[in-house]
Amino acid sequence: MTAFSARQVYGPSFKIYMKTIATLFAAAALALANQGTAATFFVATSGSDVNPGSETMPFATLERARDAIRACRAGGPLPDGGMTVEVRGGIYYRTQPFKLTERDSGTENSPVVYRARKGENVRLIGGRVVTGWKQVTDAAVLERLDASACGNVWQADLRAQGITDLGDVVASGKRLEFFFQDNPMTVARWPNEGFIKISEVLGPTPVDVRGTKGCKEGKFAYDSDRPERWAAERELWVHGYWFWDWAEQRHPIESLDAQKRVITLKPPYHAYGYRKGQWFYVFNVLAELDRPGEWYLDRSAGLLYFWSPAALQQNTAIVSIVPTLVSMRGACHVTLQGMTLESCRGTAIEVSGGSQVLICGCTIRNTGRHAVGMSATESGVVGCDIHDTASGGISLEGGDRKTLTPAGLHADNNHIHHFSRWDRMCQPGISLAGVGNRASHNLIENAPHMAIRFSGNDHLIEFNEIHSVCYESNDAGAIYAGRDWTMRGTIIRNNYFHDIHGLEGRGCVGVYLDDQFSGTEVSSNVFYKVTRAAMIGGGRDCAIENNVFVDCLPATHVDARGLGWAASGGDGLRNSLRSMPTMETPWSARYPKLVNLLEDDPMAPKGNIIARNICVGGRWGDFKGKARPLVKFQDNLLDQDPLFVDASHQNFQLQDGSPAYQLGFKRIPIEKIGLYQDERRASWPVAHLVRPSQPPVPTK
Repeated sequence: MTAFSARQVYGPSFKIYMKTIATLFAAAALALANQGTAATFFVATSGSDVNPGSETMPFATLERARDAIRACRAGGPLPDGGMTVEVRGGIYYRTQPFKLTERDSGTENSPVVYRARKGENVRLIGGRVVTGWKQVTDAAVLERLDASACGNVWQADLRAQGITDLGDVVASGKRLEFFFQDNPMTVARWPNEGFIKISEVLGPTPVDVRGTKGCKEGKFAYDSDRPERWAAERELWVHGYWFWDWAEQRHPIESLDAQKRVITLKPPYHAYGYRKGQWFYVFNVLAELDRPGEWYLDRSAGLLYFWSPAALQQNTAIVSIVPTLVSMRGACHVTLQGMTLESCRGTAIEVSGGSQVLICGCTIRNTGRHAVGMSATESGVVGCDIHDTASGGISLEGGDRKTLTPAGLHADNNHIHHFSRWDRMCQPGISLAGVGNRASHNLIENAPHMAIRFSGNDHLIEFNEIHSVCYESNDAGAIYAGRDWTMRGTIIRNNYFHDIHGLEGRGCVGVYLDDQFSGTEVSSNVFYKVTRAAMIGGGRDCAIENNVFVDCLPATHVDARGLGWAASGGDGLRNSLRSMPTMETPWSARYPKLVNLLEDDPMAPKGNIIARNICVGGRWGDFKGKARPLVKFQDNLLDQDPLFVDASHQNFQLQDGSPAYQLGFKRIPIEKIGLYQDERRASWPVAHLVRPSQPPVPTK
């Protein structure tokens, strides 16, 4: 007899019976707990929340399993082995976040674990399946479409399917997105790839930043007849890099004069302004739904239009609905393991407060913001595969800067790739903030901007492989920090940077210590084909030591910007200095050079050392005027064969007889860099491709 037919036969009495069974099972679990024996609850798509949660009669939801653990916890201490919720394979469509609080904590000896059954695919999906597809027959719509699209575009009425929250076009956390075959689809845009350029800026208010000129208002000309087809479009948007190569913004279009080829944007305008030659594209254009994989949502009618790249009936189409999939607030000693989390409008997993929280072996994809946001202590993200997030990957924030108390957060052995697909700039694969956090053994690749960003003190960034990042930006850093004298103590060591070139091959930075950032160690890294590999942008007390630079242009850079064009930033730096107790312990002991900084020509790049590095090919240094005499250079091996083991296959380990060893060079543990096989890895082996470099654009 099936569960369905049993309900038909027994009716209400069956529910009473099942609740009795559930109560007895919970009591049995509690008895096991009192005996110090670990207990397990089970969840399955075929289960029921009136079941007892046993392997043969599982729960249907994570919430029911959570509540069963709460009941056990209320009756006494959890068993020494802890409590486990084993989730069977299948798709679990979420209508709200799964919430854990302090009430759901385990202990050091009795942790609480939510895990997918080994070998089974558990998917938590924060969206709704879209069905009811019909070919477009509306003459008015067909007239707007490109001729190539007619007969290929389908429509679905979202409101008719109960999907009424159609979200926002661009707002982070509120944006409705569309996924097909588990991949994000593209909002209809022009051009389909790349950008077009501003041919002339037309705003009346000039902008001049050290000779770089533009205008304040978002009014500009373009060179194309294509927009003449857009007369019926009601909600056009643009996305562009309007003044600097590293500062993007999306704008609604206020008016479009297709005859004069002029676009006027709705204020507020971009903070830096607009200038000729910068690039943009137009999106949210039904008339540009002209190739497979593009879609458009008419919010007024509730109709979603889609040119499907594969048969709609044999594949799944999903729109994102739920803001967050898992929320932990104040929970301790909790693990989430082995699940796939996807298709939410915001960050998939949010952890705040608490301690000893572990997210491991998960696949996190197709999110509307980040994969994991964690603000806690002694917690981490380990062994996860993260891709196609709209913003960054993992954000770790914790620790007390005033007392220099470390948080002990870590991101280890994660593969983070093809992220920042919507928010293109300043959304790193890993962000470290606060005190004493770590990013190690991660593979971070294929992203438009930075791989790792850090702020605060005493972080450790080691054994990571980073490549093919910053491909849509210049004046950017694969690892970046900036604008503070007090954020010291971070060590960047034993990492492998390679194939990092910038937009149009015009260059970016490997490690970018921007605008007086100070007190950072860059040591024992390998840089291969990285433009401006290690950069000190006017800061103090930094060390670039024991690194290998191969075909970098240049390998190292130090400037004295604080004594020139960046002198105006001194007030902000002094304010940051005064906000920290630098005259008191532990600050005065940990960073003694801050005690008398203001009496020591603070804007000068003093105390930097570049020692025992190897440079082969490319160019060694770019040391600006006033900076060069302030840098200590020592025992660098330049343009001499260092005797690599096999440079032709990018094995830059040194042979025993290398002349670098005679200068004090220390062996780099290259064999430990990158991902490693572990039972907590989401996948193994891991494949990844280096993004082809672009040839440099000729300069006039």
